[in-house]
Amino acid sequence: MMSLSEHAFQTQAQPLEAQVASSIITASHITKRYQNDHKVTLALDDCNIEVLENEFVCIVGTSGCGKSTLLRMLAGLDFPTQGKIVIKDRPVTGPGPDRGMVFQTYTLFPWLTVADNIGYGLKEKGLSKMEREAIITRYLHTMHLENFRDAYPRELSGGMKQRVAIARALATKPELILMDEPFGALDPITKAQMQQLIRSIWQQERPTIAFVTHDIEEAVFLATKIYVMSARPGRVKKLIPIYLPYNRTQDLKEREDFVALRMKINAMLDQQEGSV
Repeated sequence: MMSLSEHAFQTQAQPLEAQVASSIITASHITKRYQNDHKVTLALDDCNIEVLENEFVCIVGTSGCGKSTLLRMLAGLDFPTQGKIVIKDRPVTGPGPDRGMVFQTYTLFPWLTVADNIGYGLKEKGLSKMEREAIITRYLHTMHLENFRDAYPRELSGGMKQRVAIARALATKPELILMDEPFGALDPITKAQMQQLIRSIWQQERPTIAFVTHDIEEAVFLATKIYVMSARPGRVKKLIPIYLPYNRTQDLKEREDFVALRMKINAMLDQQEGSV
């Protein structure tokens, strides 16, 4: 008998999702070992993931499963012991302007205003002052930060700092945006608001996003597909496509098909926790 979530997969395909999309980044047979004091720790074991153009991909797993390590390798901030990572047929050899990164910790330049933080990457790309100003103004409006244009990071709340960080990542139009638990330090209300904001931006602009989280509800709400990681050593346990309505609001979280998906993934993680 078909489960409720499987029925949702087959009956609620999102627009554009069925079109053939090109691969933005591929991680093939990724293994990561750490060695300290003659002890070898296997963090990731033969992981394979692919992020296609315009996808919103979430990677979920328990603490210590290696999901943030994997994201750092996609960013070029760390390197696999074995395997390869390719972004549009180019090997990843380090950080680059083709990838934007948003961390859980606030990484704004404290000596720059909100506007200058958003425009920092644009200046590095050599855009004219007029071009930079148009893009900065656009993202100040998108992020509801118009009244904080000249404020400094120390004057902002946590949620506002993350809005600036996301705007800075989006402004340069990178091929891929990588987000490492960006809402993990926020209170529940602000977190829900930020989830709604980033999902709405994705629906309007269709940036390609890879998003790491341990929050299953967050992943189901945001994603077009989810990679579920096993406990350490981290492996891809399951790839789950998310065929929920394209236009999403917070009331989606109360629907039966949403709850069924969340419970399905939660059961997968609970099962592996019990086997550790």
